[in-house]
Amino acid sequence: MPGTLYVVATPIGNLDDLTPRAGATFGSVDFIAAEDTRVTLKLLNHLGLKKPLVSYYEHNLRERGRLILARILAGESCALCSDAGMPAVSDPGEVLVRDALAAGIRVVPVPAASACVSALAVSGQATGRFVFEGFLPTNRRQRAERLAQLSGETRTMLFYEAPHKLRMTLNDLVAAFGPQRSVTLARELTKLHEEIVKTTLGEAVERYREQAPRGEFVLVLAGADPAPPPEAGMTLEDALEKARQLRAQGMAASEAARQAAKGSAFSKSEIYRLLTGVKEGRPPRG
Repeated sequence: MPGTLYVVATPIGNLDDLTPRAGATFGSVDFIAAEDTRVTLKLLNHLGLKKPLVSYYEHNLRERGRLILARILAGESCALCSDAGMPAVSDPGEVLVRDALAAGIRVVPVPAASACVSALAVSGQATGRFVFEGFLPTNRRQRAERLAQLSGETRTMLFYEAPHKLRMTLNDLVAAFGPQRSVTLARELTKLHEEIVKTTLGEAVERYREQAPRGEFVLVLAGADPAPPPEAGMTLEDALEKARQLRAQGMAASEAARQAAKGSAFSKSEIYRLLTGVKEGRPPRG
C-alpha cells in the first residue's frame, strides 16, 4: 500500500512559528524531501530529530522526483518542505505534488506560515480578492509581456523579490502602473529586522535609490480602479490626445494609454499603438 506525502510548512523566519503538528509530522515520516538539506537539517536539530533527507530542487526534480515517488509507492511516508513557508507555492515542490496525485498517492497539507498571505494581511491593501504572481520573469521581453497582461488587473497583486533585483522591479512596476499606484513592501517578515511600509511605487523607487535593499521582499500592489462607463461622444482621437498630454507630463506610454482608455470605448492597446506607432502584436515597452 502506498505511503503518504505530507506537504509541511516551515517558519518563514521565526522558529517559534513552527506548529506542533509540523514537528510531529517530521518525527513520524520515514524521510524528508527538502529544498536545501542544510537548511532543513538546522530545523531538525532544533527539534532534536534525525531523519533521512533527500534534496529536491529545480535542477534535479525529474530524477529525484521519480526516486521520491518510488519510495512512497513502496510504502514509505515523506514530508515535503521548502526552506521557508508553504512548499509547492512558487516552488518546485509543485511538480512533486502534481505527480504524486497522478500516481494515486495521498497528499496531506500541514499548513502554517506563508510569506505572501502574511504580507497581504498586514499590507493595508484590499484583501477580498488578490492574485499571487510570485517572482516576475527575469527575461526582459517575458517580463514586459507579463506586466502588460496585468495592466488592467483590479485585484490586489502579490510579488516576491530578492534584494538585488528590487530596484529594477520597482522601476518596471512604475513604468507599467504609474508612480502613484499604492504598494506595500513587506521585508524580512517575522525576522529581527522585519519592516512593513505602505507607500506609492514612485516613493518606493526614491526610498531605495538612497537606501540599499536588504532581505527578502513581498510586494503587495493595489489593483487598478474599475473602469468607469465610457464617456458618450469620446472619440479615439480624444482618447489619443489625452494619452499625449499624459506623456508630455512624463508618464510612461503604457500607463498613459491605460489611463486614456478609462472612460472611453477604446482599449489600451488601440491607444498605445497610435501613441507609439508600435505595430499590432508587439508588447508595450513603456
